[in-house]
Amino acid sequence: MQQFFVKYKKHIVRIFALLLVLITVLASGKQLNATLLESAIGVVVTPFQDLTTGISSWVDETMTSARNKTELKEENAELKNQIAELLEENRRLAMYEEENAKLSALLKIAQRYPDYESVGANIIAKDPGVWYDGFTIDKGTNADISANMVLIAPEGLVGRVLESGLTFSKAQSILDSRSSVPAMSVRTGDLGVVKGNYVLADDGLCMMEYIDGSAEILVGDEIVTSHLSDIYPAGLAIGKVLELETDTNGLTKYAIIQPYVDLKHLDTILVIDKNSTVPAAAAENDTEAPAEAPEPTEADQEAGDSE
Repeated sequence: MQQFFVKYKKHIVRIFALLLVLITVLASGKQLNATLLESAIGVVVTPFQDLTTGISSWVDETMTSARNKTELKEENAELKNQIAELLEENRRLAMYEEENAKLSALLKIAQRYPDYESVGANIIAKDPGVWYDGFTIDKGTNADISANMVLIAPEGLVGRVLESGLTFSKAQSILDSRSSVPAMSVRTGDLGVVKGNYVLADDGLCMMEYIDGSAEILVGDEIVTSHLSDIYPAGLAIGKVLELETDTNGLTKYAIIQPYVDLKHLDTILVIDKNSTVPAAAAENDTEAPAEAPEPTEADQEAGDSE
């Protein structure tokens, strides 16, 4: 037998290999039932495989969710920054627009008084209190501002300059109890003096005193500066009459005046100099060059020769 295996060893190996290939092909071509051992192993291993698969899926989902949250947070932060920048830009544009509107309003005022030199100014400080009675502007002697220059707003008269420093000036509004402005009624021409009053100033009002007892001034009349002032140009709007009373002496009247200018929210004004000279361009137009002497005619020459 041993000799048989030795003699046909190569043939046996070839046959065994052929059978192995045949079994492999047959096994791959049909569904084979698992063995009892394989089934037992599957029972034990399958839950762990499911658990491992579940953990892997959870880890993937968690990492994906974390990445998404991080990206969303970064995107949200970027959007918030963009919104903040846009809001800031809108605020700046609104401020520029408001400032331009105020400058345009001041320019229109300056155009009403072309004979006076003027300069715009900002209010940088005010005396204690709700209303503007005393305040400080950001222009001084470096801008040729001096005492008694007149302060106006688009709505009308504000007050005057009290004193000036190099880069600032202290001012007095018509609500100040020391203020005194010669005034008149536009409708009737009745004269008086608009003064500040401690009590009335709390309500943003002032008083017109020394009105003649026979004056026909009425509630609602417009009050402007009169021609009797050395400081204020005539015709500057002051306010309107709210109340009208007769003094105890019966000879004069007084009126409560509501100023046209909102002296509670004032921030930009125009300073005009009543005593300023006529602008140079106008002066040049008024000053004509002397006429040149006409050239002598032949008759003039003959007359000269005859003499």
